[in-house]
Amino acid sequence: MVSSRADPARTSPCEPVMTRSTRPTGTESEEPHLRRAVCPGSFDPITNGHLDIIARASRLYDTVHVAVMINQSKKGLFDIDERIALIEEVTADLGNVRVESFHGLLVDFCKQHDIPAIVKGLRAVSDFDYELQMAQMNIGLSGVETLFVPTNPAYSFLSSSLVKEVAQWGGDISHLVPPPVLEALNARLRQQ
Repeated sequence: MVSSRADPARTSPCEPVMTRSTRPTGTESEEPHLRRAVCPGSFDPITNGHLDIIARASRLYDTVHVAVMINQSKKGLFDIDERIALIEEVTADLGNVRVESFHGLLVDFCKQHDIPAIVKGLRAVSDFDYELQMAQMNIGLSGVETLFVPTNPAYSFLSSSLVKEVAQWGGDISHLVPPPVLEALNARLRQQ
């Protein structure tokens, strides 16, 4: 096992220290310990607000998993595979984002992927009330921490539901979603 103490041969105090995970990872071989986090949501569709939170998380963590929730009781505008493809396309330049679907408890997804932190964007105080309850439940169930990131004020009003509603009435949403999402959304609405 490699010690997590700093390597005296390093030339800069800003260089990351590579360690070996001491927690079981589900594999026989040891892998370098990476800082992992998850950004969960339905992303139907992904908005510039979502993208801002994911990008900010990608600067803080080595790997960011975007977990696209499968909610079988709710019919989305885009199916899971379409959402995943759109998110992969608009996050490709980040380089450390993995997009996956999940079903069930988010803490179970975190355990399966050895993810110790959930990153959530907060738009308003009303978000905080709900998200605080979820964060407390998640840490109580599994020890997974939640990091709250305040939303960029430019996106504080933004939600996927609002984007879809405005688009359905012919409003301009080009400043609210990435271009590939705008194209996919307009094409889907023309089909309806």
